[in-house]
Formats: sequence, structure tokens, C-alpha cells
Amino acid sequence: MNKNHFCVIMAGGIGSRFWPLSKISKPKQFLDILGTGRSLLQSTYDRFREIILPENIIIVTNAFYREFVFEQLPEITPSQVLLEPMRKNTAPCIAYANYKIKLMNPDAVIVVSPSDHLILRQDVFLNEIRQGLEVASSESVLLTLGIKPNRPETGYGYIQANTKTLPGKPENLRKVKTFTEKPDMELARVFFESGEFHWNSGIFIWSLETIMNSFRQFLPDVDSLFSTGMDIYNTGEEQKFITGIYSTCKNISVDYGILEKAEDVYVLITDFGWSDLGTWGSLYENSDKNINGNMIAGDHVFAYDVKNSIINVPDEKIVVLQGLDGYIVVESGNILLVCRKEDEQRIKQFVNDVKIEKGEEYL
Repeated sequence: MNKNHFCVIMAGGIGSRFWPLSKISKPKQFLDILGTGRSLLQSTYDRFREIILPENIIIVTNAFYREFVFEQLPEITPSQVLLEPMRKNTAPCIAYANYKIKLMNPDAVIVVSPSDHLILRQDVFLNEIRQGLEVASSESVLLTLGIKPNRPETGYGYIQANTKTLPGKPENLRKVKTFTEKPDMELARVFFESGEFHWNSGIFIWSLETIMNSFRQFLPDVDSLFSTGMDIYNTGEEQKFITGIYSTCKNISVDYGILEKAEDVYVLITDFGWSDLGTWGSLYENSDKNINGNMIAGDHVFAYDVKNSIINVPDEKIVVLQGLDGYIVVESGNILLVCRKEDEQRIKQFVNDVKIEKGEEYL
């Protein structure tokens, strides 16, 4: 394995659209959502360990989740876990990792990935990552992985690619023309039918030098905060320093802050059976279902005239359901959610209403 190759796994989100199974106290990346015996974080780590030296894998998470990380990944060292005191989106997360990696290897080439994605064709995925790392090693470009869409989808961001490629590089590597946030269904159909748009996977590849130069150019205020810690990182004062700068750092994504403004941004167009597992619907699409189209997790579920539904309930509970078609039924702790599958985008609203009426203990 190449000692210059690094991986940053972002594991600080709360997965609110998977509520009530995913809660602030233990979000989805620490859960065995797929029933494989490994959490989403563990599966992501296992995947990258195939091509990245274990000591070169960095986990960035919220300080509240420190124990979950070490419990689930006991082989990693404290220096590989970066603890954010608060959520400030992906740009500060990546800037923090950049400076830590710079002290380890200034020649690093980095893949940045969320911790909660499903990859069905791992061999294809790893081959694409290797390809991207090779490109980023020789070219000063920012790469993102774009997924060939198989349907109009309103839950993903989109990347429009043009026909420009890099000389001598793979044909599926194209220059990015535009980024678009989650569209409505009408626009998603236009994107899908055009053949020019691809789902934004949120997986990035770049050299440390290129991404740090991009921060200096497009997010100098964010970069300057983290640059002042070069003599503090890896000392007993690091966490205090990070807590201090996060309180003043802007909340901004690397997509909006850098990728949408930079010139040399390319998309590696691929298809490796990807889902960001952002919603119950995405889990349903990628899970085994019974003859009635139901995805059932629970040892004592009695379903009568139930079709095309998601049922996730505790194993010890007897649950009887009748006459449902296209519903989500989830119980976790003292919370029961029943809603139409087609309305799952409203779960964030439900969570907010519960927070207002009942407080954060139910989140």
C-alpha cells in the first residue's frame, strides 16, 4: 500500500431522517442498520482498510461520540480520532484533518468519505478510488465521485459534467460544469433524462497540497483559524484550542465553500451500487424484502394485508399490523413512528415538532 495515501472518514452527523432509530445519543453511523453484524462506520473503515494503511485512516466525529468510535474501532489510536466540539458542516471538519495530516505526511493524497454509505460493488468502488488517488497524485485537481442515476431522485445533490477530460486520464473523468442542490421532482426528471447529471456522492479525492491551497483561496477565514494551531496539534492543548476556534468558525460545506467556486474540479463518473442511506426509503430500496414487498426487522411481527412497507421494531415486542400499503413503522425505546413512505422527507419536520413540544430527550 502507498504510504502517501490517506482516508478521512466523517462520522459526526446525527442522521435525523432515520429517527427514531437514529438519535443524537447514538446516530445511524454507529448502528448496524443493514443487519450485517457491523455498524455503518465499521463497514466504511473495513472498506478503506483494503487500500489504505490502517494508521493512515482518520476518523472525524463529534466529541460526544468518542467512546462509540473506540468501542467499534478498538484498533485505532487516539491520534487518529479528531473530536469536533460542535457541528459546523464539512469544511471545518476537512480543514482540521488537513492540518493534522500535514504533520504526518505533507505529500499525502486523501480520500474523504462519509461514514454512512452503502456500497454494493466494493471491488468496483475500490478500483475507482485507486484511480482517483492516482489522478490526484499527479494533477492539481479536486475530484468528486459522481454516480450514474437510475431514477429521478429528489434526495440527492447533482453534478453536471461537460465533455472535457484530462489528457491521458480515464474517459470517465470529466470536468464539472455545475453543482445543484436537491431538486424538486420535475427538475430531477429533467436531470435524469438529460444524461448529463450525476448524483453527488459526497466522496472527494485530492492531494493535501491542492485542498490546502483551495482553502487559502476560497475559505481563508476558515483556514487561518486552523493554521494557528501548528504548534498546538498533537499536544495536551489541542482539544482546548479546537474548542475555541470552532466557536468562531463559520458553518459551511466544502461543496459550497470551495467546489462550487474552484476551477479545476472534476467528477469521476461511476456506478458501484451506491446509496447514502440518508432515509428509510433508501434503506428499503437496498434491502431484502419478502414476497409482499415488506422489509421487516423484528422477531415477532404479524402482518396481515401489509405491502411495500418498512417495519423495524424491537425483537422482544409482538407487533400486529393490518391493511398497510407503503408505510414506515419504526419503534425505538419509547418512540413509535408511523408514516407514509412517500412522506418520509417530512420526518425532519416531525423531529423538530417533537423537540419543540417534548424536548431533546426524545431526539
